[in-house]
Amino acid sequence: MRAPYLNSRLQGFTGTIFAEMSALAEATGSINLGQGYPDVDGPDLIKRAAIDAIEKGHNQYPPGNGIAALRTAIASHQRRFYGLELDPTTEVLVTAGATEAIAACLLALCEPGDEVVMFEPFYDAYAACTAMAGASRRVVPLRAPDWSFDPAALEEAITPRTRLILLNTPHNPTGKVFTRDELELIADVCRRRDVIAITDEVYEHLVFESVHVPLATLPAMAERTITISSAAKTFSFTGWKIGWVCSTPELVAAVRAAKQFLTYVNGAPFQHAIAAGLDACDDDIATATSILREKRDFLAAGLDAAGFEVLDSQGTFFLTTDISPLTDEDPYEFCRSLPGRCGLVAIPSTVFYDDVTRGAHHVRWMFSKGHEVLDEAVGRLARLRAVT
Repeated sequence: MRAPYLNSRLQGFTGTIFAEMSALAEATGSINLGQGYPDVDGPDLIKRAAIDAIEKGHNQYPPGNGIAALRTAIASHQRRFYGLELDPTTEVLVTAGATEAIAACLLALCEPGDEVVMFEPFYDAYAACTAMAGASRRVVPLRAPDWSFDPAALEEAITPRTRLILLNTPHNPTGKVFTRDELELIADVCRRRDVIAITDEVYEHLVFESVHVPLATLPAMAERTITISSAAKTFSFTGWKIGWVCSTPELVAAVRAAKQFLTYVNGAPFQHAIAAGLDACDDDIATATSILREKRDFLAAGLDAAGFEVLDSQGTFFLTTDISPLTDEDPYEFCRSLPGRCGLVAIPSTVFYDDVTRGAHHVRWMFSKGHEVLDEAVGRLARLRAVT
């Protein structure tokens, strides 16, 4: 008997490389510089607030759109950092992390046959969520080594079937922070072609040299932009899965209609804790970003000394390297061999591409680790050149 265990829309999205590489790290005792989660907790104030919320009995279903204190704290954050005015009652929605927010947006706003434009390389969930919504993706390549894009390629990607542009800045996996000029180009396309923008801004505070500019702050973009962010990266509590959506009442209501049939609600005590963090931890965010910049530079120097070409990273947790100075191997095979060569795990960048030839020499590394872990990782990198 034949059984269609997997919806055909999701063919090709099983057996994620991230799970494979993390399992490889565990099996070999390697340092995992692959998956994007830190090994250092965020502020103690937030942890204590979570414990306090549990002890006070905030353990049942929260409201469907999130607790009022968190929605108010998110609106205050957007005003304080970006000058965006939001009504926390109608223009903010709490989600089970940013990935659920992305899925809910795509499920809410796309019909089968619609198209979603995104920049390549792209976070792998974008492709899967687009497929689940019955839409198809059209990609605009980011060109190494500076991760620029051709405005003509963006224009060409837009068709009468385009429903959304999905933008991630700061950008995973490259670490690119889109410039104001680039954002103006994207905004112009959205306005002229009547396209909605979804912006994944989970790394908004992890910016090192440049400045993060939300697309919603540009002229006539607040009414056609859905902004997504999360406490996971800002506060290093990735396991709590507290994210949010900010937009107009109409767009938030549409996203909520899909979200309520995904998780419905989540993380009641953690919502109270993140509300406290957003209200009180601006200085902690700045300090953590400064430390993360130092870690980026430390790992980049180690990778450079090992013989990699290190590409520019202006933000996020990630560095991309070109492995061609060391080897002509396929990035996947190279990453599979790293544990045996030097006890490290990284991610082949081909997983982030439709056209794998564009990422044919690239590997992504994650640097949000403890200083001792990074010290050991750089020491192991020094052994790599001797065996390559």
